[in-house]
Amino acid sequence: MAKPNYSFEKRQRELAKQKKKEEKAQRKANPRPADDAEPTAGDAAEPGEEPPEAASPDSAGPGGTAA
Repeated sequence: MAKPNYSFEKRQRELAKQKKKEEKAQRKANPRPADDAEPTAGDAAEPGEEPPEAASPDSAGPGGTAA
C-alpha cells in the first residue's frame, strides 16, 4: 500500500486557503451594489400600482366569465 503524501495534501490546503482569501479580498474591494440584487415577488410592482390580476374592474372574478 502506498503511503500518503502529506506534503502534497498540505500544499493543496494552502492553495485553497490562499484562493479563498483572494476571492474574499476581491469581494471587499468591489462590493456588489444593492440595487442589482434580484427582485423578489413583492418588489415586482411599483408602489401605487395595482397588481396585473386586479388591474381591470371589468375582468372576470372567481367563477365568472369575461364578456
